[in-house]
Amino acid sequence: MAQPKRVNWRNLITILSIMVLIATEVFGVALAGGWAIAGLFELGSTVGYILMGLFSLFAAYVMTMVWRVCTRVEPITQRA
Repeated sequence: MAQPKRVNWRNLITILSIMVLIATEVFGVALAGGWAIAGLFELGSTVGYILMGLFSLFAAYVMTMVWRVCTRVEPITQRA
C-alpha cells in the first residue's frame, strides 16, 4: 500500500523564495540585455522586443533548471 506524501512547507517556502529572487535577476538581465543590444546596434524597437522575448525564453529555461536543482536538494514532499 502506497503511503500518502505530505508537503514539507519549510522547504517549499525556501524554494519559492529562492525562485523569486533568482527570477527577478534573470528576467531583469534578459529584458535589459535585449533592450541594450537593440539600442547599441540601432536595430529598432521590434528587433529589441524579439531579442527580449528570446532572452526571456532562455531565462525561463534557466529557471526550470534552478527549480530542478532546488527540489533535488530540498524535497518538497515527504512520506507520511
